[in-house]
Amino acid sequence: MSTPVATAHEFNFDGLVGPTHNYAGLSFGNVASFSNVKSASNPKLAALQGLAKMRALAVRGFAQALLPPQDRPNFRLLRSLGFGGSDADVIGRAFKEAPVILSCAYSASPMWTANAATVSPSADTADGRVHFTAANLNSKLHRAYEHTQSARSLRAIFGNQQRFAVHDALPSTPAFGDEGAANHTRLGATHGATGVELFVYGRVEFDPDAVAPKRYPARQTLEASQAVARLHGLDHGRTVYLQQNPDVIDQGVFHNDVIAVGNGEVLFYHQQAFHNEAASLATLQHAMDRLGTPLQPVRVASAEVSVADAVSSYLFNSQLLSKPDGKMALVVPHECEENPAVSRYLQGLIASGGAIDELINFDLRQSMRNGGGPACLRLRVALTEAEAAAMHQGVIMTEALYARLVTWVEHYRDRLAPADLADPTLAVEVQTALDELTTILQLPGLYEFQVM
Repeated sequence: MSTPVATAHEFNFDGLVGPTHNYAGLSFGNVASFSNVKSASNPKLAALQGLAKMRALAVRGFAQALLPPQDRPNFRLLRSLGFGGSDADVIGRAFKEAPVILSCAYSASPMWTANAATVSPSADTADGRVHFTAANLNSKLHRAYEHTQSARSLRAIFGNQQRFAVHDALPSTPAFGDEGAANHTRLGATHGATGVELFVYGRVEFDPDAVAPKRYPARQTLEASQAVARLHGLDHGRTVYLQQNPDVIDQGVFHNDVIAVGNGEVLFYHQQAFHNEAASLATLQHAMDRLGTPLQPVRVASAEVSVADAVSSYLFNSQLLSKPDGKMALVVPHECEENPAVSRYLQGLIASGGAIDELINFDLRQSMRNGGGPACLRLRVALTEAEAAAMHQGVIMTEALYARLVTWVEHYRDRLAPADLADPTLAVEVQTALDELTTILQLPGLYEFQVM
């Protein structure tokens, strides 16, 4: 007698853009981030664009929630590097002596919650709980401190230990470089059924002969992916590790979610996404066969869309969402419409009669200019009805919450240039805004500054 499959829905937890959204160009290997370095940003518009996406998808009936921004600047980082005195003294001295470090401390990159953690639903784990592992993000200074607050936020939202397990980040060493869900995909018949968990890595720490990129760093290691799978209690036969093509990493594909996205039985990917494409697809298909679920690869040939066009438009940094009619919608940024090759491809895809039959476009230019598209902005969490009821309800997107957050965003500045990071009142503005946000989201004591 077969075990009944639980009804589950995939929640997309979008990062609420923080008040210090700025273009510091700190992410070497991220072409968009680097190309907009030191230009002025608009934090208010960035937050409103993100909220508009959340609301629109919630209205459509997709399960939508949010993760709050992190406190900035990161005074713990600045003080650990020798900047002392009052908060204003710390900021002033850092701006004068090490402006890049101050930019790192002010980074609003936690808005890209695909990097917050890796998530395995209860259908896949040995103990039947939903497992989260906060990503250490140790390849970049401006992100390497995020995991502490990420784990804190996840534990505040998923605090029921009978239903959820939140693991601290892996050791912060090169061998265990972990970038979270940006290099993780789950495939299966439904969100509630047992699935195949796909980890994509860029390099192998303990094999000096393994292929690796030459120009840009590979941020995810095989060893980190394997460690996360062990922590989550995943079945070996339903866990797949594929290597990202090192050549595309060197073309600006810093995460797998810039070159591939999966949902249900569908893997939407570029021809050059994986090292040894044929063998990679065969390995994944074999794991899917064990479920009795055929893989549906949607392959985009280089002749149709070049890697450069894929990166500039963020075609694959999209959300692939299951609809009630069994088909799927692809959530893409406006840049996909503006790129002739990508637009032409997408028109053909929708007309083909395949699994993906709808495009949903959003204006996310503030995020896109910093190197993050729709997929970067969200963490996917598949939850049964009981698990959804057990999580904190104050972060679920509703019309009432949307209206309160739009009003709350009035705290934000509509222009933030590099020199503005020297203004000590910016830090005060951020803490004032976040203090109010915790009341709105019903998450008292979420931030360290609130309990010190």
